[in-house]
Parts: sequence; structure tokens; C-alpha cells
Amino acid sequence: MNGHPDDNIPAGALNASRRSRELAELATRTEPLDLLVVGGGITGVGVALDAASRGLSVALVEAQDLAFGTSRWSSKLVHGGLRYLASGNVGIAHESAVERHRIMTDIAPHLVRSMTQVLPVFDDSPVLGRLATRAGMFAGDILRHNAKTSAQLLPRSRKVSGEQAAELVPGLRRDGLRSAVLAADGQLVDDARLVVAVARTAAAHGAVILTYTRATEVTGDGATLTDVRTGRRFAVAARSVINAAGVWAGEVDHSIRLRPSRGTHLVVPAESLGNPAGALTVPVGDSISRFVFALPQQLGRVFIGLTDEDAPGPIPDEPQPTEAEIDMLLETINKALARPLDRSDIVGVFSGLRPLVDQVGAGVEMSTSDLSRKHLVAFTGGMITVVGGKLTTYRQMAEQAVDAAVTRSGVPAGPCITATLPLIGATGAATDSALPASLVARFGGESEHVLAVATTDRPTALIAPGIDVTRAEIEFAITHEGACTISDILARRTRIGLVSGDADRATGAVAEIFEGAAETSA
Repeated sequence: MNGHPDDNIPAGALNASRRSRELAELATRTEPLDLLVVGGGITGVGVALDAASRGLSVALVEAQDLAFGTSRWSSKLVHGGLRYLASGNVGIAHESAVERHRIMTDIAPHLVRSMTQVLPVFDDSPVLGRLATRAGMFAGDILRHNAKTSAQLLPRSRKVSGEQAAELVPGLRRDGLRSAVLAADGQLVDDARLVVAVARTAAAHGAVILTYTRATEVTGDGATLTDVRTGRRFAVAARSVINAAGVWAGEVDHSIRLRPSRGTHLVVPAESLGNPAGALTVPVGDSISRFVFALPQQLGRVFIGLTDEDAPGPIPDEPQPTEAEIDMLLETINKALARPLDRSDIVGVFSGLRPLVDQVGAGVEMSTSDLSRKHLVAFTGGMITVVGGKLTTYRQMAEQAVDAAVTRSGVPAGPCITATLPLIGATGAATDSALPASLVARFGGESEHVLAVATTDRPTALIAPGIDVTRAEIEFAITHEGACTISDILARRTRIGLVSGDADRATGAVAEIFEGAAETSA
């Protein structure tokens, strides 16, 4: 199932040509796959990488694009689980800290950086909140230390003056500002980019990654697949099937019922908060465990989030926030700002659904006890369902799911190696100092390759004024990252689409490059 040696493209490259060939090969395959994975979010691609790196034959099918669902709507944090300590979930907090360490040191150091959290203390801040915040930051230091993460990688928490806090977040109000507590956590340059990197690394290890391929009639030994782009249908057999469909997992495995929770973020220009260098962190009401964050992001934006609202009913492709959620986020963050934000400052919004487990069918075997916060690995109807958890712990979830599949099928497999397996771009370093810093932040050790393989004219030019995405990156999304549509590029490979005005300015140039690159890679 590996790429052909005469393809003249790296084994980890995903494009239309490879997709068409591997669909045809899968349709005529006579031997069952060792594993079929349903779902192309962070958990699904993590499962595919884990299985392929153990030597299993594996195919992943996704009805839409990579990172189409919840995986692209996160706060872009690789966090150490501090919030779980407040509710007594020490085990989950430790797991998060350990997985954060692995991502930041071995797996994807090129995609994550240390982010300073700024928790301001005002004259009117509740005393209990101040004490709880400092205790929480100390506990976070213990988590970091126990996970063997150095203070050079994630600095220790500390107290600073109000003036120092305002240097990090210039938009802070000065009246009554006494001091601030600083803490460090991990921040992804982009969550969807992590998903694509994991998928491409899985492909480099022999996994078949098929987007726009819908799985129906899913059982424990196979499924019917439909090429969404052509309508072609065929059956595929597998020794094990893992359902990693996220918020749609209950539609694949009807014995699992989810209770989605919606998390909403606002997108505002960074200058509206004075171009902050740290993440402003403000408690929700008098809570000591819930906060609203103003998180600096790529493309000159700040994300303000997030909410936690029940979202019953049918699962939409793109969840929408309520007016009440937007009001709550503005009201909370404005408590700490010199110039309050209003609706006119918002240039975009996005919401994601957390796939919380509500009910599991009778007789279902599962490996977790706290379904509301931990992930679930369940065996029912012959298939294995893995759902829940956090983006930070995707690798651990994948390992457990593949362990379960290997144990049940008895197929020979090597040990799990993903705890130290670097993703594409994680090794090596760009040697050309003239490369755009934004390109290096998104591609790491693969940065120079992005430009080297570009055939578009003016490869280093920005795709549109004020948007620091190069023309070469657009072409690379098509030739190496599996983008099949213009929407894939705008919404998930570059995130330009988070702001409709940015998308409007970039679409023409993207379409031009897409037309030329699609013909080449078809």
C-alpha cells in the first residue's frame, strides 16, 4: 500500500494522483486490511500513524477533508491539564502534561511554542481567586516538572508587576492593576496543520489516507466506501475497524450516544488588544477553574474563547455560536481591558463541538470510568470506537485504540513508537535566513522544500496584501497536503477563511494557483 517509487514525490505527499491510485488499489484489494479507520480528525490520523508505524496495513477514510470537524476549532493549545486539577482529576492532568512534553520535544516541536499566560490581579479581584490562581500555577509547575519538561522549554510561573504585565498585553486596563501571575503552556501555530502533519507522516509509513471517501454499513470487519467526488462505491474488508469519527461517532456506532458541548471563539485583530505577546487570562465570574483567554495567533489575529454550552440535536458541519455566547466572551474579557471590545471589533467567529459521551449501550466493553472528561475506547458490534479526550492526548488515545485492535484481531504488530516519532517537518532546520518567518513557523524543517518544489510564479510573494501566506504554500497544499478544493486551502490548510474579508481578498489568487497545480497533480 506504499507509494510507487516512480512517483517522483516523497512518500508523505498527499495529492489527487495518489488519492485516485490508492482508491483504485483499495477497491480491487483481495486481502483484508489489518485496520480500517473511519474519521480524519486528530484522533483518526493518530490511529493511522500508530498502526502504520507498527507495520500494519491501514486505510483511513474521511467523508470530508482532514480536520473538517472539531480538530480545527480548538484554542490551538497543547496544554498541561491544569484545569483538571481544579476538579480533582490528577490522573488526566498528568497525562496531559506528559503528552504535551512529547509533542513539544520529539513529535512536533516545529508546530508548538511556549506561550505566556497573563493572569492580571486587580484591586477588586477576589482574594480566594488570587490564592487559587497562585496555587494553581504552582501545581502547574509540579506537573511540568513531573513530565520532565525543562524550565527552558516552559518557564516556571512567577509573579510580576502590573507594568510588566501591561508590556505583555498592552490592552490591559491600568486602573487598579496591582500585579499579574505569569505561567507558560504550549501553543500550536495551528491545530489543522498538526492533523495534516500526522496524516502525511502516516502516509510516509504506508497508510492510505483517503479524504472525501464516505464509510457506510460499517461493521467490525469492513465497510462500504463511496468516493464522494465520483459516486463510485465498493466494499472493503478489514480485520479490525476503529471508529474515530468524533462528534459523528454515534452515527457510525449506534450504541454510542454523545452529548456535544459547544466551545466558541471570537476572532479580533491583534491591534485591538495592543498586539499582545502573551495570552490574557480572565476568570469567568468568580470561578477558579473557568477562564476566558485572549490568545495571540498567526495572521495578526487574537482568538477570544471559549464557552461550554450544551449543543443537542443534529450535528452541523460548521457549528454556529449563539448571541449569548458572544456576549459572555466580550463581557468577561472586557473586565480586564482599558478599551472594551464590542461587536465592531469582531472579524470572525468559530465554534467547535466537544464529543462528550452521554451513554454507552448495554454490554459494551470500555476502558474508562469518567466519560465526561476522559476519552472512551469501547468495543461494540465488532468495531472499536475511540472518542472524547483532548487534542493534547490524541497520541495516547490512538495507542490505546490500536492496542485494543491488535489484541482482538491477533494480527502481528510491532510495538508503539509514536511517543518519540517525529512528524514531517519536526527534524532539520531551515538554513536560509531569508525565508519568511511565518512559513518556517508552519513548516519547520520542510520550509525550504516548500519553496524548492514550487512551480507557481512569485513563490515567496504573499497570496494577498497583509496575509502572511506565500503563493508557494498554496501550491504545496495541493501537491503535498491533500487539498482537493479551494475551501480545503482557505479553511483548513491556511486558516485564511476564518475571516471572510481575508478569504475574499485571497480567493482569486488561490483559485489561479489551484487550477494550475490541480492539473499537474491529477
